[in-house]
Amino acid sequence: MPAFPEQRAPTVLIVDDSPGTLGFLTDALERERFTVLVALRGERALATVQQMRPDLVLMDAVMPDLDGFETCRRLKRMPGAEIIPVIFMTGLSDTDHVIRGLEAGGVDYVTKPVVPQELVARIRVHLAGAQLVASAHAAIDAAGHALFAAGSDGKLRWATPGAARLLAGVLEPDGATLPPLLRALLGEQGSREMVELPILAEGSGDASVDIRLVGRIGPGETLLRIAASQPSQEEARLRARLPVTPREAEVLIWLTRGKSNRDIGEILGLSPRTVNKHLEQIYAKLGIENRSSAVAMTLHALAT
Repeated sequence: MPAFPEQRAPTVLIVDDSPGTLGFLTDALERERFTVLVALRGERALATVQQMRPDLVLMDAVMPDLDGFETCRRLKRMPGAEIIPVIFMTGLSDTDHVIRGLEAGGVDYVTKPVVPQELVARIRVHLAGAQLVASAHAAIDAAGHALFAAGSDGKLRWATPGAARLLAGVLEPDGATLPPLLRALLGEQGSREMVELPILAEGSGDASVDIRLVGRIGPGETLLRIAASQPSQEEARLRARLPVTPREAEVLIWLTRGKSNRDIGEILGLSPRTVNKHLEQIYAKLGIENRSSAVAMTLHALAT
């Protein structure tokens, strides 16, 4: 009887440099109706995860070149892959390997020689847990909240699917490190709650994203919200005529409508202090000293 009769068979990636172990484990898992992928090296495993996202990874701890621990750490830094459970395989007496595996991001371990029935049971438990996390992330996205978490080291910890799509255009080339402006936001301990970043992906044009600080959710971990920012015709016209960012253009437009800093903050989801900081930056860029001059220059730019 199929182990998963009503749904797609889960995909398990086995990473081990021993062809004999790969063959044994592949046979055992395929008998339980899992779809099995294999990789002999850590680098190949990471490439496989980028191309075909598995539901779970079964990782040998000791491999040449890139060992299982570093492979796991790199995998966990890949957007969208951080929720993939990694089960380590280690020798009976390798307690140090167990600790290192868990510290690297693994969720469990099995000892060699592997007992197939025990392995399958562990895999099913962790697949169920990962499915709950994935469903929660999808529900958050469906509610209109693309969220992600970052560590104090400036590395991405996890992201909902919608957040991962938007972050793809702003992350550093390694696909895991936040850009400098956002890393600075994390280090300010809440003194600034929002940054705006251009999307660096090819063909993105003037597109940008707003990234907002939600709060600290644990030691060294911060929760943030990301949203696409689409400029209005007024914003686009203003930016074409004045050296301002999209957010600064929004502030100026609401300024011309007679809104106070508090009103602008409520409309844009900013604190009055942040609005004031934007105005200070605008004054410096435009060579002016007060709100009246900013309004006059904005109205002139929009009229021409």
